[in-house]
Amino acid sequence: MNTATIAAATAGRGPPRVALVLALLATLGPYTIDAFFPSMRAMAVEFGISYFQVQQTLTVYLVPYACMSLLHGSLADAIGRRRVMLTGLLFYALASAGCALAPSFGALLCFRAMQGMVGGVGVIIGRAVVRDCYSGAQAQRVMSAITIMFSVGPALAPIIGGWVHFWLGWRAVFASMAVYGLVLALMVLRKLPETLPPAQRTPLQFGALLRNMLGVMGHREFLLLTAASGLCFVGMQIYIGSAPAIILDHWHGDETRFAMLTLPIVAGYALGAVASGRLAGHVLPSRQANIGYTLVLATTGAMLLLQSAAANPPVLVQQLLLTCTACGLQLLFPIITLRILDLFGHARGAATAANTFVLLLMAAVMMGALAPRLSVSMQRLAVTAFVCNSAGWCVWRYARHYQKRSSLAAG
Repeated sequence: MNTATIAAATAGRGPPRVALVLALLATLGPYTIDAFFPSMRAMAVEFGISYFQVQQTLTVYLVPYACMSLLHGSLADAIGRRRVMLTGLLFYALASAGCALAPSFGALLCFRAMQGMVGGVGVIIGRAVVRDCYSGAQAQRVMSAITIMFSVGPALAPIIGGWVHFWLGWRAVFASMAVYGLVLALMVLRKLPETLPPAQRTPLQFGALLRNMLGVMGHREFLLLTAASGLCFVGMQIYIGSAPAIILDHWHGDETRFAMLTLPIVAGYALGAVASGRLAGHVLPSRQANIGYTLVLATTGAMLLLQSAAANPPVLVQQLLLTCTACGLQLLFPIITLRILDLFGHARGAATAANTFVLLLMAAVMMGALAPRLSVSMQRLAVTAFVCNSAGWCVWRYARHYQKRSSLAAG
């Protein structure tokens, strides 16, 4: 079956089937990272450790996630998308069950690392599947749907995890991850066809895989685009990673009130996804990204001014600013992701894996090392978010300049 036939068959199943499966797969990693946030203090009490030590369950998950994402994409280019997804999801379910039954904090860390090794199979390979099957405005719409689910995951996960913790305790939160992994594996088995024909696969040889990965990681425009989106990504992740402190300490909620932070972010991503879908095919991609960056900078700047001007600014105003920031992020992420994939038509799995690797390393540092220290003050969070987004915009402008200069040189 050639690419055109696969694309036609997949498009025939359409967004209600294939795109829905891909969007749900994108939530797996974020759910694993954020669902247990409401349980962190209870876990610290049970294991007799500090809150900072519990926070390292994020680092021990994110570092293997980032490193193994390089392998996931390359394997998907070599042996097919579907096989790698199914294997990873089953391994994930076993690791999640291990977390739920962990007898000690050390055992929990080991199983969290195992989760991280396969937690990225859905979103990494799913992005490559989009480019296998779709092009043009349709690809932008599907990528927007996947991006919103990847972005909404961190927002919804603490809400779900908070109620599961409230009803059944923190171990049930990890048990829910195991169940979700099995459900996704069944959906892939039944609804997702293989989209990479054998004739287009990279030979399963270490040298070939390494050359593909090094080619991606050494590409200057790839590095610029990844930094441009990654800096904005961590600018939002710093709030999500600080959710326990924001909700419990600064906004004076409890373990069931994480919706105070997450629902405004979800609303922003949803608005941005709708806007991105409507703009697809009508507005130049670069112009849409510029609109997104403008909105992100304006709202994070306003948040910084608000936190600097008032000791206890209204929570509603903070929520509205986070909504607008999330909307701007949703406008720019799909554009940059598609551009990265278009740079490497022969190795899209490697490209999305490398992109994820860089983003997750940045998130690991931000959420595991910096968030516990920054979350003591909303002003510190606002300063960090504004600096990250400003740096991301500067890199984006330089990336656009580099792309135009390269096009002129090639012409």
